[in-house]
Order: sequence, then C-alpha cells, then structure tokens
Amino acid sequence: MTPRTIFLSKLIGIYFILAALSMAAHKHATMETMIALVHNTPLMFALGIVMLAAGLAMVLGHNIWTGGALAIVVTIVGWLTLVKGLLFLLLTPEAAAGFYLGTLRYTHCFYWYMAIALVLGGYLTYGGFRASEQK
Repeated sequence: MTPRTIFLSKLIGIYFILAALSMAAHKHATMETMIALVHNTPLMFALGIVMLAAGLAMVLGHNIWTGGALAIVVTIVGWLTLVKGLLFLLLTPEAAAGFYLGTLRYTHCFYWYMAIALVLGGYLTYGGFRASEQK
C-alpha cells in the first residue's frame, strides 16, 4: 500500500467519523444548515469552489484503481468529492434543493447517510492504521 493511500484513508476516515458524529448529535442544526445552503447561491458557489479544489487534489494525487479495496475506496471518495463540487457550482438553488432534499431525500434518510459515513469512515480509518507501506 502506498504511503499516500494510507495517509488519505486515515484523513478521510477520521473526517467522516467526526463529521457524521457531530452532524448526528446536532441533527436539527444540520438540517437547517443544509436547507439554507441549497437555497443560498453565493454560499453554494463558495462551498463548490472548496469542494472542487479538494476533489481535484484527491483525484490528481490519488487516482489509483488497483492495489486493493482501500485504494479504490479512497479514489472513489476523491471522484465523488469532485463531482459534488461541480454540482454545487453548476446547479441552480432550485435544482440543488430538488436533488439533495427531493431525490436523495436527505431529511428523510438523514440517519442512514450518517450511518454510511460512519461505516465508511470506520473502514477507511481501520484500513489506514492497519495497512503496511510499500517500500
């Protein structure tokens, strides 16, 4: 396993765990923030720029489709971050609200999304700390 894969799996895994726990602990505030976010064009633009940069950094620095499940999951997270950043930049507030609140049913499936983030974060964290570096 490459040092970059190990580092990114630890980073992303711990981030997912901490963010999901915080969001689950403050569900009402999280829901209000998400609803306000998709209706606020300047905020969506700013967040889209940051997510686009993070996604590009991950894709350019770790576009590895071989070497085991951990490396592939890290790569997929990078691509999904890039796509989410593009969606935040390209979608109108109405389309974003329809997609995130309607199609993905974010408010209805909130705890499912948090559970997915916790499981994925646990997998990435565990895999990152258990992996051995290739020399």
